[in-house]
Amino acid sequence: MTEDKPIEKVNLSDKFRLFQDHWSPKIAGEINDSYVKLVKLKGEFVWHHHETEDELFLVVKGRIVIKLRDRDIQLEEGEFVIIPRGVEHLPCAEEEAHVLLLESKTVLNTGNVENERTVAKLQSI
Repeated sequence: MTEDKPIEKVNLSDKFRLFQDHWSPKIAGEINDSYVKLVKLKGEFVWHHHETEDELFLVVKGRIVIKLRDRDIQLEEGEFVIIPRGVEHLPCAEEEAHVLLLESKTVLNTGNVENERTVAKLQSI
């Protein structure tokens, strides 16, 4: 067994206090070929999809809506949804919400769209 990194617990509230920006995911951990990302959402994102990766949204604080082309999925604190690869979606949050994302390391936050909200190089916290 290799010990590249120490085993430490993560306090989500403490991690969310480390940043203020919206729509800019931060890496809070790694598991296999995925990142555990933390992001603050406020307002509306962009319609996008991910060609080859599924995406998990877990609401830690607040509430969000994931708009799909055929319906909306409302998520409260403690709820999550998995958006399958290829499904176009639009995350929204009327008030600031804290969200944990579990995504493959290859996921670009804006999926198939590149714009001013695209974060190509993620910060670790």
